[in-house]
Amino acid sequence: MHISSTRRTSWALSAFLAAACLAAGCRESGSTPSVPGGAAAGNVQTASWPMFRGDPSLTGAAPGSLPAALALAWKFKTGDSVKSSPVIADGKVFVGSDDGNVYALGLKDGRKLWATKTEGEVGAPPLFLEGAVYVGSSDGFLYALDAATGAVRWKYETQDKVLGAANWTKSPKGDATWILVGSYDSRLHAVDARTGEAVWTYQAQSYINGSPAIWDGKTVFGGCDAHVRMVSLADGSEVGAVEAGAYVAGSAAVADGRAYVGDYANELLCVDLNQKKIAWAWRDRDFPIQSSPALSAELVLFGSQDMRLHAVRRDTGKSVWAFETRGEVNASPVVCGDKVVVGSDDGRVYLVTLADGKELWSYEIGQPVTSSPAVAAGMIVVGADDDCVYAFSAKR
Repeated sequence: MHISSTRRTSWALSAFLAAACLAAGCRESGSTPSVPGGAAAGNVQTASWPMFRGDPSLTGAAPGSLPAALALAWKFKTGDSVKSSPVIADGKVFVGSDDGNVYALGLKDGRKLWATKTEGEVGAPPLFLEGAVYVGSSDGFLYALDAATGAVRWKYETQDKVLGAANWTKSPKGDATWILVGSYDSRLHAVDARTGEAVWTYQAQSYINGSPAIWDGKTVFGGCDAHVRMVSLADGSEVGAVEAGAYVAGSAAVADGRAYVGDYANELLCVDLNQKKIAWAWRDRDFPIQSSPALSAELVLFGSQDMRLHAVRRDTGKSVWAFETRGEVNASPVVCGDKVVVGSDDGRVYLVTLADGKELWSYEIGQPVTSSPAVAAGMIVVGADDDCVYAFSAKR
């Protein structure tokens, strides 16, 4: 059902939910209009899904296509749950684990190449950029690791845990690369990618769970302060804020001057970033939305704790279809060609059609899948609460 943008949840409810956010320890399920670089199926060395949601605008769209049926290519067991969302680059898979390690695995065979230990759970998705892996930990640090060896290049301290993925941008002069990351210290941090030194910090009013999206010289993000905020990339100053009505656990997907994001008032919001207002708000049943949306040319795809994957129109928010699973869908979907892939707390990974949400394939893992998939070169890589990382490719 589509509802008017004038409907807002009360601040009393927001305050209650913000407290619940800390208790629940919500985390990432972890435009430049350009689409992330892909590769022909089977070419694992050039396959690329280098960051959470695939690109700096966090659109969740993968190039290429996926087969209608897949088979398990390999699985790798870590020492604890894998809630971190994997990334794929340079023939490797990079992923965190609640055992405190960041792992590099061979994309072709899942062989461990290196593991680097942090002092906390690593639920944040990594970011691969120019030969380095940037990833936050519950120990309160953002790490820069050498992608070839796992050696720590630097670590940057925030004042609380980092559960969301890092993003990146070029400095205004184009002479430096900055890494952006939110923290439970209620701040968004911009850090020099080469030195690990702070460039600027922005102080929000509560915890920042998701990854900041990049759009038109700004970064866009939500948090437990129940706002969608726009901050200048140049100096970290706020340039706009829109009240969401309840706290935002996931990340916003941004395209064509609009940000799409779910909240704990059970809504999927479309925020007009130029007008700094809600363009439309979708709401169905009373179940929070923690999943980060994915965008196709016409649709917004997102999971909900109502156990369904939803597709609504980008322009109006009108429901198009809903695919029902057997558990909450807190993971974030990925669109690839005419298909959508997503995990569920029912312990399965699903592949459905983009046009009408019909199931094409599923794989039963048996434990919740809150990790969001990485998709490249016709392969799907995802983590699960059974401590393992799974890779799927076309049936032979």
